[in-house]
Amino acid sequence: MPTAIIIDDVAQARQTLKEDIEIYCPNIEIVGEAEGVVSGAKLLRKINADVVFLDIQMNDGSGFDLLEILPEINFKIIFTTASDAHAIRAFRFSAIDYLMKPIDPDELVEAVNKAANQLSKDSEKVDLLLQNLRNGKPPSKLALHTLEKIHVVEINNILRCESSGNYTIFYFSDRPKLLVTKTLKEYDKLLGEYSFLRVHQSHLINSNQIKEFVKIDGGYIVMHDGIKIPVSVRKRASIVKMLDEL
Repeated sequence: MPTAIIIDDVAQARQTLKEDIEIYCPNIEIVGEAEGVVSGAKLLRKINADVVFLDIQMNDGSGFDLLEILPEINFKIIFTTASDAHAIRAFRFSAIDYLMKPIDPDELVEAVNKAANQLSKDSEKVDLLLQNLRNGKPPSKLALHTLEKIHVVEINNILRCESSGNYTIFYFSDRPKLLVTKTLKEYDKLLGEYSFLRVHQSHLINSNQIKEFVKIDGGYIVMHDGIKIPVSVRKRASIVKMLDEL
């Protein structure tokens, strides 16, 4: 049975999460609790847990501080937070799991099941998360889950994304394509501020890679690599307007 540790400076929060896990996630065993950065680091050196539920803001520092002082990350991390918009944005780009307080039981079950199924080290994702947080700027890298591994990619090197059912195919300027285990809708939300355009139900493109827009045959975009991307009727007017303003 997978094991877990809860690190939170509020005793009632620890107790509530522990009870919820016992009720809704009987497939995981709580083997320890800590109330802060120092006590949490000591506990993690003594106990090898599979999953750590980690609060962000604590009396003696943050969950990020704790991760930076550990020699290695050999457990899955599920952050718990009341409110931290900057951190949540960084979580999404780094593919790190988080739960908003008060924790919804359905989301708890989903997070625990996901962690139990993977149980892989989060070291690379944590490095990316901490880098994104330190910069205080829009993230320049994105963590992408494939069936085999996690790939950290430069956002500027993404050419386009194509829907493939519940998966997304990413195409790059510097590496082979990747089949990623999330929907195109999720990446539309993440990459919208990086000049990516949803030009079709199945296509999200980097507008910096557009070579031309062909108006005949219903309208389509030609990318710098020669690939033709269809444009939906609903998106055509906004694409023309955007190109006119360049």
